Amino acid sequence: MCVRGVGSVFFPLDKAWGLDASVYSPELKRHLVWLSGLLSYAQAEEVMRRIGKHAISDSSLWRTVERQGHRLTAEAEPTEPVAAVFAEGDQVWDWGKTLSMDGGLVNIRQEGWKELKVGLIGNVVSDDRPDASVIPEVHTVPLVYTAVLGDVEAFAPVLVRAAQTHGFFEAPQSSIPADGASWIWGVADCHFPHSIQIVDWYHARQHLADAAHARFPDQPQLAAAWLQAQTETLFEGPLNPLLADLNQADLSGFAHYFETHQARMRYLDFQEAGFPIGSGSVESEVKQFKQRLAAPGMRWSRAGAERMTPIRAAVLDHSFDARWANAV
Repeated sequence: MCVRGVGSVFFPLDKAWGLDASVYSPELKRHLVWLSGLLSYAQAEEVMRRIGKHAISDSSLWRTVERQGHRLTAEAEPTEPVAAVFAEGDQVWDWGKTLSMDGGLVNIRQEGWKELKVGLIGNVVSDDRPDASVIPEVHTVPLVYTAVLGDVEAFAPVLVRAAQTHGFFEAPQSSIPADGASWIWGVADCHFPHSIQIVDWYHARQHLADAAHARFPDQPQLAAAWLQAQTETLFEGPLNPLLADLNQADLSGFAHYFETHQARMRYLDFQEAGFPIGSGSVESEVKQFKQRLAAPGMRWSRAGAERMTPIRAAVLDHSFDARWANAV
């Protein structure tokens, strides 16, 4: 029998066509599930055909995920924390932990569009030695992504379990930057009461830009000047001048937004304390979840989407092999 190798996996060419998933080796099944979490079934089929020189139909890939994907569904979190990986020679300083939440929509057959809630837990690090005389430049190194197709009641326990696994509650300081959705602050208040809540700077800035347009709808130059001035107010605080201006201009809706969240908008204070003021990492991952689960024309059975969600999470945060090994 002629055998050709691709990496550490070997494929029998005399069974290249019509091979039943039941005879795949355990190692090949692991690779197929990983590939199906990375790409659509059709794309994974093409990769196997062109690079693996092995014809595996998209329906066969789907069956493999259905049969083997339960390993990651049952073991949604690794038993040991996944360590952050830095390039050799990097010197970083730990500023604590951060946690973000967001949501996206997935099309479920016979149900319509349903929300997928996504969480990110990461380390906040700085590449520069901490110096009390300067504002630290920090960034987030993701540790784990977790996602649930369901409501807050289903999502929150999974997120808390991930936070416990990755030492979030033991961190000297922790923050929750998010886009301002009320369900997010509800989860934060209930399960993470000691973490600093921060409205994502870019969302707040976008609200301010919308307010500038409403303030001067037909005067773009005045709107731009107002936005520049009020951006400084928003960043440095306090927000009283901004609130007074908006209320005086009969823009109480915008004023209410900034007044409601002003304790979460102390951006200069947050930066000086080493907290990240943006939630871009989790929003990027929501888009990456949607690339696999909500691409044009995709519709899932609920069981299929629920099985793929932890696989996709494990592929994105590079914990797939550890979770697979820990599963039974």
